[in-house]
Parts: sequence; C-alpha cells; structure tokens
Amino acid sequence: MANDVKTRTEEALRRMYGRASVPRAWARGGNLPWNEPAFADRMLREHLDESHGAASRPSAEREAQIDWLWSTLALDPGQRVYDVTCGPGLYAVELAKRGCRVTGVDFSPASIRYARELATRTGVSALCDFVEADIRDVGPSGPPFDAALVLYGQLAVFPRHQAASIARDVCTRLAPGGQLCIELLDLERVDKKASTWWFTDDTGLWGDGPFLHLGERFWDEDSGISSERFHILHLETGEMDEILLCDQSYSTHEARALLLEAGFSSVDPYAAWDGVALADAREWTVYVAQK
Repeated sequence: MANDVKTRTEEALRRMYGRASVPRAWARGGNLPWNEPAFADRMLREHLDESHGAASRPSAEREAQIDWLWSTLALDPGQRVYDVTCGPGLYAVELAKRGCRVTGVDFSPASIRYARELATRTGVSALCDFVEADIRDVGPSGPPFDAALVLYGQLAVFPRHQAASIARDVCTRLAPGGQLCIELLDLERVDKKASTWWFTDDTGLWGDGPFLHLGERFWDEDSGISSERFHILHLETGEMDEILLCDQSYSTHEARALLLEAGFSSVDPYAAWDGVALADAREWTVYVAQK
C-alpha cells in the first residue's frame, strides 16, 4: 500500500513538473467542480462560514444587498424572482420571506439540498422552487419572472459566448419591464499580476485529509481572462486534483453591450455596489438591465 502511494505521488509530481507553462483558457472546463458531491459538500461549508466572504458574503452584508435589490428592482410581495446560480439559497430564501416567489437554479447538489432545507426550516418552502441543473442546459419553466439575479461574479466563470447565451435566456424568461441584476468585477480592480503560492492543510475546500496545495495565477491582457491553476496533492493516497478556474473580465462598455445584445432595452451600471456597505464593494460593478 505504501509503495502504491509513493508511486502515485511520484507520478503526480512528474505531471506537475511537466505542466504547460501557461494553461489554455477554459481547458478542463475552466471551472470549479461544483457538482462533484464531495467538493460540493466542502463548498457548502465555506458558503455557510460567517468568518469570511470568499464563497458567500456574511449575513449582515447580504441583508444590505437585499435591501438595495428590493428598492432598486422595485420588488413587491407576490412578484416572481429568478435566482441564477443560487448556491445554498441564502438570497432566494430571504426574498421569499419578504413575499416573493423565487426559483433558484444551481448544479451543486449540496447547495440545492441546503436551499430546500433552509426554505422548509424558515417556513417559505411554498414560495421557493430550487432546481438542481446547469443553467447552460436548462432553465425554469412557468410564468415570466419580474426580476432575475446573477450575483457575486458568477456570469464571469463562463466563456463570453456562453455568458451571452445565458443573458439571452434570462431575458426571454422576464416579463416586459422585468429587470436583471448582474454583479461583475470592476476591470480596473482585477488582479492582473502573475503569482504562485503553496500551502499545506488537512481540512478546508480542497480536502479533508493532509494535502499540499500549489496555486498559480495568470492574466491574458488580450482576452481579459484571468486564470487560476490549482494542483492539490493528497498525501495519504498520492492522488492529485488538477483544477483550472477561468474568469472573463468585462469593461463597463463590454458588459453593457453584452446585455443590450441579449435583448435588454437599457442597462444602468452602479460602481462599488452603489455605496452598499460591503467589505469588497469597491471591487464590483452592479448592472441593472431592463427588458
């Protein structure tokens, strides 16, 4: 057994040594393995950790965002809201508690499971419909929505053509006058420095046993794509995970153009979350597009 682990470890290190100097954008899917059950469970843990905002923002910040969304999107009880990439339903359930009927779609099984449990626990399950699906492949059926949300930069984890397709799909699902709110990183504040790092741990997002994590960050000025490549070597088994996460950056002009081409009639950008009290507000621009 020990020899098997040693052999796998040596092979993993050779693969790491022979890796491409710069990864090809969107190779291996270019995204985190959200729908792998073990990873989904660990990611859910990060979503619910109030000590940081790396996966979901702390509850006080989410409440401030929801107040802003309620006012800016002119939401009212009884309206239908589409939460695209809803995660564990932390926004959807709060909107349902205010009387909205909310449909959330995400392809993380752990997040959808938790969202359904949260809706039941808080007494709003009748107002919530959570669908485990990839938003690129399927969308919710039913009457048109009054508003839609794509928060925390989730549109940026798709290549431009897929992001455009998602925006068009959302637009078709909105009622006339319906609004879409999208949150994207401010291009001027995107980290464009090449960097490398490593650390060891035995718990967290990357594993629940001893592991060595090596990370690299790349920026392609021509395409506006930032990529992070992760190698996670699991020391007890010698197995290694190789993950590439790509993010497509947009200038304000590009984001507005994408939404207008998707069928929206107007797009209003709000820099730095329009003054909402978030620890990272200055890093983001929020776009409200009206059909």
